[in-house]
Amino acid sequence: MRRVFAFLFLLGVSGNLMPQTPSSAPAQTAGASPTLPGTTPLTLAQVLDLAHRANPTYMSAAQHLAAVRAQEITAGLRQNPVGIFGSQLVTASADDNNPYFYQAGVQRLFERGNKRESRLDNARSTTSLTEFQLGDQRRQLDLAIRQQFSRMLFAQAALAVSRDNLDGYRKTVELMKVRLDAGDIDQTDFDRVELQLAGFESDLDDADLALHQGSIALQTLIGIATPTDNFAIAGTLDPPPITSTLDELRNSALANRPDLKAAQAQVQVNSTSVKLAVANGTADPTLESDYERSGHVNSFGASLNIPLRLFDRNQGEKERTRYELESSRLALTAAQNQVVSDVGSAWAGYVAAQSKSERYRSKYLAEAAHVRDNLEFSYRNGNATLLDYLSALSDYRQVNLSSLNARLQLLLALEQLGYAANTEIIP
Repeated sequence: MRRVFAFLFLLGVSGNLMPQTPSSAPAQTAGASPTLPGTTPLTLAQVLDLAHRANPTYMSAAQHLAAVRAQEITAGLRQNPVGIFGSQLVTASADDNNPYFYQAGVQRLFERGNKRESRLDNARSTTSLTEFQLGDQRRQLDLAIRQQFSRMLFAQAALAVSRDNLDGYRKTVELMKVRLDAGDIDQTDFDRVELQLAGFESDLDDADLALHQGSIALQTLIGIATPTDNFAIAGTLDPPPITSTLDELRNSALANRPDLKAAQAQVQVNSTSVKLAVANGTADPTLESDYERSGHVNSFGASLNIPLRLFDRNQGEKERTRYELESSRLALTAAQNQVVSDVGSAWAGYVAAQSKSERYRSKYLAEAAHVRDNLEFSYRNGNATLLDYLSALSDYRQVNLSSLNARLQLLLALEQLGYAANTEIIP
């Protein structure tokens, strides 16, 4: 009888052993603020790499994925057996101190309807969904970093342009001061020329402020707790030409967008939830075996308990999960439509930005410089009015900054297109 009892006990315990599943990667632990390489300018690839390793929001999402993956362990656990021990009518005498009656047994619930397999499928599909959501969060982080990187490049270029414009105009003011001292112009004309310095100085201050704010914003995205002043980046505002067509970018988005894959994974999660709800509606029997000793009599027994699910057959969950499944299918269709719309809108924005930037580069920038130089020469030689010269100078300053801004908008449009298509257009 002892062997029978031991066998049944081990049988119940062994039923709780987990089957081997692929081991998951160790959860990424939150690290300290990244160390910047001194004053060496960082490229876009280096900035992205730092952010992937130190951005606290992204790392928090990675930890959440590890937590969701750990739920697969819980989903795969089997029901534990229950040990039963008891005694009663204990008597004491001179020659016998043993209980008059005692018993020992084991009972265990056996799940039916593939409940455990359905739980595992649901947990694994939930992990896949969370992985795609993490991928989409990384895509959004990359877009924010790329755009902020471009804005900081723009601020650097705007600062250089503003400084050159200011230095050049100061030379003009110095020449006008010589003419004023020589009596060629009056004080009013000189004051009107000198007043233009305010606009050039404001441009320089605005560009310097934008550069500092852009540096702080980019360092924050990287994960630097305390931004430093020696942070520098290296890159260009001149984007490479696009070799992909609109149809190729649209197909790439439909095949690779993580938010669309997350919508597909949600359908799978809800599908497994339907199967789990059906499985949870089945009755689970409980098998029990016990050994009893009463006096000198040994006995062994077994019982089988089956719940009679006359009223509660998990009808509510079955109905809810079916509606949730249909809802996720409709959401998937909406996500697919949104992907196509995003790529189309981003492509239209890129075409418009490219046309605008090309006009400034090929025509207006050179034309404004030509008009400024001619009117400056004419004014110095008395063939143009001061008003004409100041107007040409203001136009050149505005066109110069507008051209630089058009290059920025083209770069941002390309980054938005790469984000929409989930492809790397700008390496």
